[in-house]
Amino acid sequence: MKRGSTWFLRGALLFIALITILICVFALPSIAPGMQAEFPAVNTTLLYISIGGLYLSAIPIFIALYQSFKLLNFIDKNTAFSQASVNALKAIKYCGLAVCLGFAAGIPVLFQVAEIDDAPGLGLMALAFACAPLVITTFAAVLQKLLQNAINIKSENDLTV
Repeated sequence: MKRGSTWFLRGALLFIALITILICVFALPSIAPGMQAEFPAVNTTLLYISIGGLYLSAIPIFIALYQSFKLLNFIDKNTAFSQASVNALKAIKYCGLAVCLGFAAGIPVLFQVAEIDDAPGLGLMALAFACAPLVITTFAAVLQKLLQNAINIKSENDLTV
């Protein structure tokens, strides 16, 4: 497979990493003062726990991005059907679950804001953001299972010949 065919995916992964860094550096530090000024009734302890959960969710995002880069390297080297690829997908699966839990840490604060601001759609949006990593987790789990089955079939065929 040509190396150029994965450049777009690498660029997308770099873009996601850049956006995540920018959110962690600029957006998250400004949330607490803005929330306290706009919604003084929101529990500040819960607010800081939620922001901490969002910061902690950045760690598995970067781990998953690194594993995705490794997976693209395996594809470029024509070693995609290997146990290392299965391990990378397994790590991506667990990172998706961790990101989901990190995003779910912010849901209680958003429910308080939705109650104060009388915005029922905000709670649904919070659930959508928390459940979005589950789609990636499910996709990685399905790919892991398919790849493991393909490796098992390949090893059986190699033993037969």
